[in-house]
Amino acid sequence: MLEDRIRRPDLRNRVVDAATAAAHIKDGMTVGMSGFTRAGEAKAVPLALAERALRDPLSITLITGASLGNDLDQTLAKAHVLARRMPFQSDPGLRKAINAGEVMFIDQHLSETVELLRTRQIPPVDVAVVEAVAITESGGIVPTTSVGNSASFAILAEKVIIEINTSQSAMLEGLHDIYIPSHRPSRMPIPVVSPESRVGLPYIDIPAEKIAAIVLSDKQDSSSTVLPPDEETRAISEHLTEFFLGEIARGRLTNQLLPLQAGIGTIANAVLHGFIDTPFHDLKMYSEVLQDSTFDLMDAGKLVFASGSSITLSAEKSRDIFPRIGDYKSRLILRPQEVSNHPEVVRRLGIIAINTALEFDIYGNINSTHVNGTHMMNGIGGSGDFARNGYMSIFVTKSLAKGGAISSVVPMVAHVDHTEHDVDVVVTECGLADLRGLAPRERAQKIIANCVHPTYRDVLADYHDRALTRGGQTPHVLEEAFSWHVAARDHGDMRRAFTTEI
Repeated sequence: MLEDRIRRPDLRNRVVDAATAAAHIKDGMTVGMSGFTRAGEAKAVPLALAERALRDPLSITLITGASLGNDLDQTLAKAHVLARRMPFQSDPGLRKAINAGEVMFIDQHLSETVELLRTRQIPPVDVAVVEAVAITESGGIVPTTSVGNSASFAILAEKVIIEINTSQSAMLEGLHDIYIPSHRPSRMPIPVVSPESRVGLPYIDIPAEKIAAIVLSDKQDSSSTVLPPDEETRAISEHLTEFFLGEIARGRLTNQLLPLQAGIGTIANAVLHGFIDTPFHDLKMYSEVLQDSTFDLMDAGKLVFASGSSITLSAEKSRDIFPRIGDYKSRLILRPQEVSNHPEVVRRLGIIAINTALEFDIYGNINSTHVNGTHMMNGIGGSGDFARNGYMSIFVTKSLAKGGAISSVVPMVAHVDHTEHDVDVVVTECGLADLRGLAPRERAQKIIANCVHPTYRDVLADYHDRALTRGGQTPHVLEEAFSWHVAARDHGDMRRAFTTEI
């Protein structure tokens, strides 16, 4: 097993236990760890680091690709290891520490982190910790179920710790396409011209002398927490299907659509799953995360190729797919996230971007990150990379949350992640609003009529009518614009802003 996984003989003597490897990480360092949406994170070294910190306190800046699995963010936060964290997270324990001000969280577009590292606009990575399937004869690192920022961390760091995960299938080798953009301002175009373009190496190429330690582990990735499609998500998918069929009838699209991107989570996954029962065919994906729906569409003969930066599956789907991942290898690529999310490539390929909103307002501004405008949920992730640069930017959400106490469509969002300028279509289970070519007043009318739940529709229409009497390009009743959020904060129910019967 060791010879198969570490194929360069002179590196086998660098195998140590996790605690010995973690000793390379010192107080105050910046550490880059593999991991993207609960997939492919280093698992043994972070736990050893947390255990050490309980005895000998230390704190670090931790940079990853996106969220970590196996409760690692929570474990590190509880051990007070994390002074700063970027660019994305989804752990409830870490979220609590962030909102309490105990951890400084830097919420970044996922395409930008390594650009800032490469140009030294943020402190450099001291140690990189990367999970791998194997180390090649030349010392190349073969990632597992994600690439994320791992390649650039390994290239830019002074030291590299590799975790060889023996529970990950050796058939993952050959799935990856590691391409690193050259430095600006003389950077050449990224030569990705279709989702299936292979332009790099199947491993991370670094000098072998940088490898400070190798750790063997066998802990599996965390399963995704996506839920099966329900009545509301099926309705959202049906609205989108009807919309795309209209675009096809007008000659703007074909039944192959254009390359699809979908954000992580239950709603986006369910929306794509709904495409199985449509006339769409020979679909392709150019996305960040390949979820259950990716493989459902492939198995249904609808999807012919998918490019992403990680594979994150539910427990049931993992048991089905990973034992036969070799059957899919000719139709999959995993890339560094700065390539999967690169504005140049997204614009070139004409991506149809489908992402999830926490809330949106009557003019089409999107809040993806902050509950009630103040408390971080997860982060902006890659949604901005695709929304600003894609062929079409679509945001989906259920119209209600918390049993109807919260409306996902509000007079004015309390935090803006995507301005109205980057939003083409918004969809809830109630309906779809195509905002292209509409002025703000027209957008408001269409959103209120099509997307708002009946509980809130008349009240929101009244708000807009009164706002119109005050004039302006984007009319508002400023003293009431956040009244729904104030009611949610004070009473846990937005309806208290306009009725005392709740």
